[in-house]
Amino acid sequence: MPSSTNRVSPTPTQPATKAQVWLARGAFALLVASAATLVIFAEGSGLAMIGVGAGAVVAFVAAAYWFLAHRGVLRIAAAALMIIVPVVVLVLYIREGLLWVAVLSLVLLALAGVAAGAALKVQDAAGGMRTYDAKPVTRPFLVMNPRSGGGKVARFELKEKAEAMGAEVAVLEGPELIDVAALARDAVARGADLLGVAGGDGTQALVAGIAAEHDLPFLVISAGTRNHFALDLGLDRVDPATCLAGLTDGVELRVDLGVIGGRTFVNNASFGAYAQIVQSPAYRDDKTRTALNLLPDLLAGHRGARLTVQVGDVTVVGPQAVLVSNDPYGSTDLAGLGRRARLDHGMLGLVTISVRNARQAIGLLRRTHQHGLTRFDATDIVIYADQAEIPVGIDGEAIAMPTPVRCTSLPHALRVRVPKQRPGVPAAKPALDWVQLRRLAFARGSPRPSTTP
Repeated sequence: MPSSTNRVSPTPTQPATKAQVWLARGAFALLVASAATLVIFAEGSGLAMIGVGAGAVVAFVAAAYWFLAHRGVLRIAAAALMIIVPVVVLVLYIREGLLWVAVLSLVLLALAGVAAGAALKVQDAAGGMRTYDAKPVTRPFLVMNPRSGGGKVARFELKEKAEAMGAEVAVLEGPELIDVAALARDAVARGADLLGVAGGDGTQALVAGIAAEHDLPFLVISAGTRNHFALDLGLDRVDPATCLAGLTDGVELRVDLGVIGGRTFVNNASFGAYAQIVQSPAYRDDKTRTALNLLPDLLAGHRGARLTVQVGDVTVVGPQAVLVSNDPYGSTDLAGLGRRARLDHGMLGLVTISVRNARQAIGLLRRTHQHGLTRFDATDIVIYADQAEIPVGIDGEAIAMPTPVRCTSLPHALRVRVPKQRPGVPAAKPALDWVQLRRLAFARGSPRPSTTP
């Protein structure tokens, strides 16, 4: 393997507009005004109060890390500190008669954040994913999981409505394991000209891979619990029955698929701490308690495999958590719980996190822990480990895979059929990156691209 390095390849950005530059400058002006409000109106106590606020943030982050990284008395003490710190700050401000000053300062700080967000917002020149005309289908085949989403299939009468529109529906009933892929392949062999799923993203991914393999359109019905894939396709997640309109009045999107060890995924694959937690038998019954019980050993490196991530000529050694996504998530969403602006960039997104003590956690906040958080866009990612097999969370499902694990992207591999009338994908919210904002506000020419250390 190549020698150990840890760096981020820059991602190109669009040239800044004058409006963005002035919004960035306005954000810094409001930031200065927020601090000046404390200094001027609090007189001699102003600088002290600023120091108290900054110190409180540092203490809270450290306490949060201790809460996750320890058990027993230390965890209880950390939880108490997380409660005490904001209360003490509030009491100090009230005692000094500075509560109204603090509120005004916070309002100005919030306005600075709004201006910063507007300055960093980059409009996609393509205006969203391109749509294509959809040919009529005569033999659509849909798989429906009645247990997904708390019973949405029955609640929204999806089976009856789909059959009324001419679709063949296979309902996954009974406690026995059903080979969903086998059902889809059998339907293709019998002449199905569209495949679709009403269920979780894991089931969506399995059938989507078969649809892509046979170049068939794929229908996503938002009947799962979180419906992350449906969200990024701009579908209605409140009423999954509206997705059925794609059968008769739809258009097609050509979206990417991720591939991990020969298996397709539509959202993400996770390695390290999260994958270890999801694989635990107790996770399904009590997610929070299981996570809190396992995290101390995972953060300390006493449990789980030691990972090494290879991205081109870059090597990241020993991250505690790794997230590989089918197209990059927004810069504000490191956990893969939000959304991706597009699904047709032909790239994988990668986030790695390494935090082993409270000092490094605070360093992430201050951006001085340079190896703590890295982000990459790539077409090929390999995860090595010091174990022959590691747990991987693929679209929310925990499986074990032999190492090394290779992740690749299949650009525009999937023809997704969506209704012409759908909510659409909202504009992404940018991360409040004050380093990039400073470049935007004060550097000459176009701002340089931002990288997250």
